Amino acid sequence: MSARPLVLVVSPGDEIYRGYCLEQVADAYDVVLLTGTEPSWEKPFIVDHTVVDLSDPVALLAGGRSLAERYDLAGVVTWDEWNLVPTARLAHALGLPSNSVEVMRACRNKAVARTLFARNGVPSAASMRARTLLEAGLATMTLGLPAVLKPAAFAGSIGVIRVDQPEELPAAFAHASAGASRSREDTSVLVEEYLDGPEVSVECVTHRGTTTAVAVTRKSLGGAPYFEETGHTVDAADPLLPQVAPVAAAAVKALGITDGVQHVELRLVAGKPRLIEVNARLGGDMIGHLVRLATGIDLPRAAADLACGRAPDLTPTRSAAAGIRMLYPYTSGTLTARHVNQPFAAHTPWLHRVQWIREADDRLVLPPDGDLFTARAGFYIVTGRTTAEVTERLDLAGDEITIITSVDR
Repeated sequence: MSARPLVLVVSPGDEIYRGYCLEQVADAYDVVLLTGTEPSWEKPFIVDHTVVDLSDPVALLAGGRSLAERYDLAGVVTWDEWNLVPTARLAHALGLPSNSVEVMRACRNKAVARTLFARNGVPSAASMRARTLLEAGLATMTLGLPAVLKPAAFAGSIGVIRVDQPEELPAAFAHASAGASRSREDTSVLVEEYLDGPEVSVECVTHRGTTTAVAVTRKSLGGAPYFEETGHTVDAADPLLPQVAPVAAAAVKALGITDGVQHVELRLVAGKPRLIEVNARLGGDMIGHLVRLATGIDLPRAAADLACGRAPDLTPTRSAAAGIRMLYPYTSGTLTARHVNQPFAAHTPWLHRVQWIREADDRLVLPPDGDLFTARAGFYIVTGRTTAEVTERLDLAGDEITIITSVDR
């Protein structure tokens, strides 16, 4: 048997977006998986696994107990948004370090989080719950327009839409309700004050109640009225970090989080940070990978350390910048061609990765009919010395990548 500590990972995710998380955890820990499908790409990084229906809390708990009977687990961790609450429940049942189930529920429910932010003086958006179109209309009369409608408990900007005029409300409420109906926890809709300003996230690590902001991620969004994230940049020397770090830490504290990695989203309104939400897990869209490229800090390893009751190493070992840009078609349709200029890619060391996630003849569907799962064809990552250099390189590389769709007639 290995002398390394053993950690249980719940729901490792897909190889493209989350493979780096499992690989980095496996560099320091022996790993067993609780997963919904038989492992494939995960096999080099694990010592054992159990397959369960991850949507069934009872089955998930039983599967975790089964692994705990066979192995001396040091901790349980997940970077899957949908399994934050069941993972906390499992850790509690096994007597392993974790935030409470109630805290994880608060993180998953935007309405509860807004209440806690207000109670603790964290600058956030005004928000009202709406279960019917009539209630949504009354909420916009109270909060004013423009307003944002969103599912109370979902993720990935799915179902999130801005309303500028009263006549837009019925279609917007239907869009938000469709997203909310996919939630296993809360199917209601929130109507919120629109925060007008650039969006960023703060990548945080909390240990025994003390939160350290390790990086700022600057975000690019698609066209209104939707909030599709089209790209991110991380700069180790970003001057915004000292300004947003205290608000992010206050939001984490307001929710009662004592340990873990958090992806805290906010907007800068008139230059001042206002909270959107706290995600009590690693950020998606390869953000943890960007943080490592820019700073050298290993967020998946930190998440595993904290799940095992250990203090993470947050010492930066790099001072650079990195960025990702998502590849979307101009119009919805069937993907007929996708390629990158190979001579350019072969002779461009700062082009870190080009990743296709859709194949020829796949349908690509943009909002409002689609979402990030149906619209993206792929992504690419570049590195550089500064945000400005990374942004320039993202533009240069984008000119060398082609996506063609045929519009359905």
